[in-house]
Amino acid sequence: MALHKPYADIPGTIIFDAEMARIGYHLNQFCMSLMQEANRQRFRADERGYLDEWPMTEPQKAAVLARDYNRMMALGGNVYFLAKIFSTDGLSFQHAAATMTGMTQQEYAQMMLDGGRSPAGNRSTQENSNG
Repeated sequence: MALHKPYADIPGTIIFDAEMARIGYHLNQFCMSLMQEANRQRFRADERGYLDEWPMTEPQKAAVLARDYNRMMALGGNVYFLAKIFSTDGLSFQHAAATMTGMTQQEYAQMMLDGGRSPAGNRSTQENSNG
């Protein structure tokens, strides 16, 4: 029986719930492996070879190789686990977040200094249609 997800219709939002945790389990475990320097070195030396040691789906592996963080989240990745990938690449959380929003790092930083993203248009489509 599918669970009712009243949050599923929020534009541009991927909610990491129990179903996403199940879908992304191996992707997130791969990310956690990058906490160990030896694993980071192995990944840097042969990304595809290291990924093939994990029972992730091919779309998950392709998203990692492309560093498509939005796709990884859509495939069950949790941003806090994904942080291990961009940290392995020597990138900051701010840099990765900017990439995910389609902004430059400077634009993203300024948006956050200005109070963050506007809630306009970022509510449930059901809520928006009610008035």
